[in-house]
Amino acid sequence: MGHTTESSWVPSVTLRVGVGTEDVAALLLGADGRVRGDADMVFAGQPAHPSGAVRHDKASLSLALHEVEPEVERIVIAGAAGGQSLAAMAPDRAVVLAYLVPAPDDARAVVFGEFYRESGGWKFAGIGKGYASGLAELVTAYGVEVAEEAAEKPAPGLVKQPVAAPAAAGPVSLTSVEKLPAGGGTAGDDGGHPAPSGTAGGADASAGSGKTGWASSVAGRMQGWVSGGGARALDEGGESGVFGPDFKPFTAKGEGDSVVTVDSRVPAGPVLVEATHQGADTYFAALALDANNEDDGPSLFSSQLPDFTGSTVVEAPEGRPLRLRLAAYNAWTVRVRPVGAARRLRGTLKGYGPEALLFTGAPADLAIDFKGDKDGDGHVALWCHKVADGTVLSPRPTLLLNKTGRRQATVPLPGGPLLLLLLGGGRWSLTVREPDF
Repeated sequence: MGHTTESSWVPSVTLRVGVGTEDVAALLLGADGRVRGDADMVFAGQPAHPSGAVRHDKASLSLALHEVEPEVERIVIAGAAGGQSLAAMAPDRAVVLAYLVPAPDDARAVVFGEFYRESGGWKFAGIGKGYASGLAELVTAYGVEVAEEAAEKPAPGLVKQPVAAPAAAGPVSLTSVEKLPAGGGTAGDDGGHPAPSGTAGGADASAGSGKTGWASSVAGRMQGWVSGGGARALDEGGESGVFGPDFKPFTAKGEGDSVVTVDSRVPAGPVLVEATHQGADTYFAALALDANNEDDGPSLFSSQLPDFTGSTVVEAPEGRPLRLRLAAYNAWTVRVRPVGAARRLRGTLKGYGPEALLFTGAPADLAIDFKGDKDGDGHVALWCHKVADGTVLSPRPTLLLNKTGRRQATVPLPGGPLLLLLLGGGRWSLTVREPDF
C-alpha cells in the first residue's frame, strides 16, 4: 500500500504535524537509518525528546526543525492505520504540506512519510508503507528492539509500560520506555539543526528603524571573509567557492534577557547565527558585543513576530569569543553554525521571518511574495552580497527590495555565489525564475 511522492521543501520552523489519529509517533534516525536509543522515540507514552525539538501534544506532533540535533538525519512519522493523511502547519497556521495515504487493507500501522535533511534545509517525502503486525513491527524496522511479550500481542498503538531499569543507549524496547523531560537551559551543547531551516537573517523591525545602517554595518564586518581549512562547499556539486570554515555547531538555550558567550569551537570569521523565541505578543532582539562589552552596531534581530525564528550572518571576532546580548521575554535558543549550513535558494522557497540564504545558480529573476504578519503588515527587505572568488563578501551589498506591507515583486539576481539577507517581518515565498534573455 502507499506510494512515494516527489520530495518537497518545508520551512525550517516549528511544524505542527497530524495524521488523523491519536496513535502518532516520531522516530529520530541517524545516518544509519536507525534510532540511537530510547529517547529517539516520541509518542504519547514518551511525549518529549530530550532536545525539546520533537514533542507529542494533543494527538499531534510538534517538530521544531531548526532545533533538531545535527546527528539526526531523518524524522519518520508513523501511526495507527486509522489515519488517512498527513498535514503540517507552520506557526502562522499556514498549511505547508498535505499528503494523502491510500486506505490500508490489512495494515495496522503506517509510515506516513519522513522529513529529511538536504543542502542545509529540510524536505518531506511521503511513504505510505503499511505493517500488518502493527506499530511493533514498524518500529523494529528502524532499530527498535521489541520485547517478546509485546511482539506476541501486537497492539494497534504504542502504550507506555512499567520501567524495570534505565535503558542503555542502543536498541529501544517497547516495554522499557519512560517519560523523559524536555531538554532546556543548557548552553554550549552541539545540538541543533539547519536550517532550515530551516530555519531565518537580519532585523525585521519597522521601515524606519535604520535598515540601511544595519546592512552597512554587516557589509563592513564582512570584508575580511577569507575561508580557512576544512571549508564547506557552496553546493553539492563541488564547484569552486566556499562559505567560510567548517566547525561543530554551538547551541545555547535560556529564558529572558541574557548574554551568550560562544565557546572556542567557533573560529573567527563570518558565521551563521540562528535564533528562536517562543510566545506571542512579545519581543525579541539580539546584538553583538564589542571588546568593551558594549553593543557592536545595530541589532542582529529585532522582532515582535510570534514564535520568532530567524538567521543572519555575523563576524566572529579574532582573539576573543563572540558574545551576544539578548533581549527576550520568554524561552529562546541561539545556534551558531557555519555559513554553509544556510538554506540554498532554488526553485520555490517558503519561510517565516528573517533568513540568510545562499544562491549559487546562474543569473535569474526572483519573484517575492511577502504575506506579512497576521495583520498583513510588516517590513520586507532583501540585501544581496556577491561573494568574490568564493571567499570574500562584497563591501557594498545591493538593496534589491525595501517595502512595507504585503507585497509581490520581482527583482534581478546576478549569478552566484551570493549571500542573500532577507529581512522578512512575516510569511514569505521566493521563486527563482529563468530570465527572458
